[in-house]
Amino acid sequence: MDTSQASHPKMLKLLGIVLFCGLLTPVQGPDPGASFLVSRGEIVNFVAETLVKNGLLLENLKAIKIPDIVREGSLLSALLKITGLHIVDMQLPVVSLELLPSAECRVRVYSKLEIQGDYLFGAVPDPIDIFAAVNITVKLRIADYSSGTYQVVFEDCHFVLVSIDISLLSGLLPVSVNNLVSSTLRNTLPSLLCPVLYAVFNFVKTHAESTMNMVLQVGAVGSIEYQLASLPLLFEQHTRLDLSTLVQPAEGGSVAPAAGSAPAALPPLRGNVLNLGLTEAFLNTALPMLAQIQRQVFAFSPDVVSEAPQLTDAILALIPPGCSRCPVSTPLSIVITEAGAPVIALEANKATVKLPVRILVFTNLADGTVLTVLALEADLALNADISVSDDHLLIEASLDSVALVLESSDVGIVHVSDLVRPMHNLLEEAYVPPLNEALRVGIPLPKLMNIDFTGAVVQSLEDLLVLYV
Repeated sequence: MDTSQASHPKMLKLLGIVLFCGLLTPVQGPDPGASFLVSRGEIVNFVAETLVKNGLLLENLKAIKIPDIVREGSLLSALLKITGLHIVDMQLPVVSLELLPSAECRVRVYSKLEIQGDYLFGAVPDPIDIFAAVNITVKLRIADYSSGTYQVVFEDCHFVLVSIDISLLSGLLPVSVNNLVSSTLRNTLPSLLCPVLYAVFNFVKTHAESTMNMVLQVGAVGSIEYQLASLPLLFEQHTRLDLSTLVQPAEGGSVAPAAGSAPAALPPLRGNVLNLGLTEAFLNTALPMLAQIQRQVFAFSPDVVSEAPQLTDAILALIPPGCSRCPVSTPLSIVITEAGAPVIALEANKATVKLPVRILVFTNLADGTVLTVLALEADLALNADISVSDDHLLIEASLDSVALVLESSDVGIVHVSDLVRPMHNLLEEAYVPPLNEALRVGIPLPKLMNIDFTGAVVQSLEDLLVLYV
């Protein structure tokens, strides 16, 4: 048996799998920080709403000039003309959508058009009203991604005149004239309506892109730019859209998620309108911009920290005996500053923020000099409670644990393990509240296809935060 012939079908099968997977891989663009799955039904709603918004479709239809319908006179019939035909109104369109994995879709639009004109069959024109129920199917293909945009290629337009109802102000129209009008409109309307739908669907596409490509302000601290990162991927029941993200702090510069991150594997919709996945890499570019707080300087006082006396006693107890310059009754003060950028870590049903800070405990001596009692490095582990409000992702931190490392001491302190609990209380009361105040501005979310995030459910997965709408 020829083994090369036996392996040939397997090779073809493997090649087919590779090609199919290639179709599911987005066209290479910037690394996506946000990925969406949008249900087919929600896309239909967006298309339908866009068609009727500000009379978009109707106004374009009104601009159509329908040719006169003329029947030449003869020995058996008189000259007949129907002139000035134009569309004056339309029934709310019914839109349906078929998504094809070959980056194609079929959009069907059903509506009833009201057409008016003048019926000339004698000396006096007679107003004519035509109600034409039409069903138009447009086949589209998306292609040619480039910097946040793509092209819509119109491949086919199929027109069906479902029914027609004609009435005259003066009475009923003869059957022969009714048939003439029906056959004429059936022949002329496709060439008139299809170009209108082409133009309108280009507008729908541009409008859809405007909900993907946007720069959103983050309070006074900066902005976040979202941009379509690759061609949309079409599946039978949903579409996938990947957006690149660029964080732009107010002080200048810009930060993108780390290069080389693969597109997120989003959970299936399972009846949801939309799933939005935000990568850990994106959140770690946005969080440092939000979590900028001024250094905290305050005196040890029960007004600031409820356990200030206990913390003072714990620090003074660490001072070695015989220190001539060491404070005894002099009040202590503290300075807390950020020592690095906060980093969020996502895992199943849990989000944690790691934040390094520097804690400086000092006192002002009588001679005007400053004595550094303690200089500490503290690694804070904060639980992150994540929610959505007003189309913003909100993060609220609560202190979980503190790890202290002695940096230096002018008074000879050599160990700080006894300070962990009182320092935990101090940071929880005096540092976490201003941190949460800074975080309260939130991360603005792109309103893809105008979908409202109200009531979104938030779930933390490994390296990914998912919002279910």
